[in-house]
Amino acid sequence: MLRQVTAVRYVTPLREGGSLPGIVEADDLGTYVLKFRGAGQGPKALVAEVIAGELARRLDLPVPELVVAGLDPVVARAEPDEEVQELLKASAGDNLGMDYLPGALGYDPMAHPVEAGLASRVLCFDAFVENVDRSWRNPNLLQWHGALWLIDHGAALYFHHNWARAAAVVHRAYPWEDHVLRPYATALGDAGAELAARLTPQLLAEVLALVPDEWLAEFDFAEPADARAAYLEHLSARAAAPAAWLPA
Repeated sequence: MLRQVTAVRYVTPLREGGSLPGIVEADDLGTYVLKFRGAGQGPKALVAEVIAGELARRLDLPVPELVVAGLDPVVARAEPDEEVQELLKASAGDNLGMDYLPGALGYDPMAHPVEAGLASRVLCFDAFVENVDRSWRNPNLLQWHGALWLIDHGAALYFHHNWARAAAVVHRAYPWEDHVLRPYATALGDAGAELAARLTPQLLAEVLALVPDEWLAEFDFAEPADARAAYLEHLSARAAAPAAWLPA
């Protein structure tokens, strides 16, 4: 399971994105960027964050630690913004925390070239999880202590917003022309073959087991086990046909 913490102080909202994540301090003395279950896409965005983020970690890609963060809205009673207060009230309970990287800078592709192997592995990974949110307009990458870090995967796995069509899009190609790392991804052949070989049903099941039952039980399926089985079926079928989605 993901490590569980409890938010004890709401520090400040982050207004870069539309979902208004916030920075919180937790009872383990850590500081986290909190993604709220009450935001626009609801628990599905948190599910995508866990599946994509923890899969990336197991594929040796750099992702800040993810935790399940309990939230009592009273910790932000001094926050003056009514929109933030409403979001916090709608998000009481377990939310997703991502380790806050102090001093990290947003990735600038002109200022920070990326090694070909890493850039290619990130692009192939994004192709598998259908991450449409890694463009030059919104890279969702950080530069921290000289290293690249992957963040914000809530827009990945967008098939789960319409389960009725999920089977029909399992082999959907990935539109990679706008990917922020495309200029540096010159080792796609090797990276794609390596990634596809590692995407086993066992690995996918391990990652799916990390998603809290509560988030899976809030939509589409009668039981969390049914939701996990549906994700596993879709992702395993996609993994089995890499030629359909790997960048050419």
